[in-house]
Amino acid sequence: MKTGEQLRTLILAVLDRQPEHGYAIAQAIKARSEGVLSAREGSLYPALHLLEKDGLVSSSEVEVGGRIRREYHLTGAGQDALAKARGEWRLQARAMDAVLGGS
Repeated sequence: MKTGEQLRTLILAVLDRQPEHGYAIAQAIKARSEGVLSAREGSLYPALHLLEKDGLVSSSEVEVGGRIRREYHLTGAGQDALAKARGEWRLQARAMDAVLGGS
């Protein structure tokens, strides 16, 4: 899985739990990976826009604490893409473990 695909998959995984705005998506990626992974603004928002263009996420404006934010939602197509990506990732991880001598 290439870096851009990894970020797209991470975004879909975060949105699988609940809709979020961009900053919250970045924070969730960092928190869930215990600080190992990050999504910088310069790559996060282009990835979100591409996901939206591809119909994998949708967005809407919501008011949060008196501020308008763009909140992203996983679509049915996004759920399907995430399921496929999870399967591919598991296959790759097993293959890497086999080569590296993991258990």
